[in-house]
Amino acid sequence: MTTLSPTPRSTVRRLPLRARTDRADLYAVLDAGMVCHLGIVLGGAPVVLPTGYGRIDDTLYLHGSTGAATLRAAARGEPVCVTVTHVDGIVHARAVMHFSMNYRSAVVHGVPRLVTGDAERLDGLRAITENMSPGSWAHARGPNRRELAATAVLALELAEASVKVRTGPPGDDDEDVAAGGVWAGVLPVRTVFDPPQPCPLLPPDVPVPAHVTDRH
Repeated sequence: MTTLSPTPRSTVRRLPLRARTDRADLYAVLDAGMVCHLGIVLGGAPVVLPTGYGRIDDTLYLHGSTGAATLRAAARGEPVCVTVTHVDGIVHARAVMHFSMNYRSAVVHGVPRLVTGDAERLDGLRAITENMSPGSWAHARGPNRRELAATAVLALELAEASVKVRTGPPGDDDEDVAAGGVWAGVLPVRTVFDPPQPCPLLPPDVPVPAHVTDRH
């Protein structure tokens, strides 16, 4: 599929012109992020937790401790909602009611499955690691059997998702624009990486690998 097919719960109703229906826009939002928020109902109350993730084609992979209540519930077939948001700018308007943000966001609904096959579990963990730090899977030691036994990997298909994007200047009322005297515009927001800080236990002759320095 190349387009998103909105369902009743994934249809953008507020400011629908900001919705994106091309599946490539969904991939772009997900691939640009490092942290998602996993929402699930536990004991009759909503719980939303930040977690790392990775994507392979139309499957989103999440991981955590096998003892985590959220992952155990998701593995039992409880529906979840996963969100990723990027803030690209603070929109300063002439009237406070028109202050906003430029953003890119994705919301994914579905029932995840517990990944049990060894090959797919490693693929999912690789995708999560590479999404956070490209090049690290081949650089660091891979997970051993004890670590794998303590880690749950969930797969969530990207079958039901929505994407919403805001760009551009503020949308002030004509009378506020005509009145003048108040600065309006966009304060861009971006994420940057500072110089890497070596572990205190690292020998001084161990160089910083290229896949780390390239991100600085």
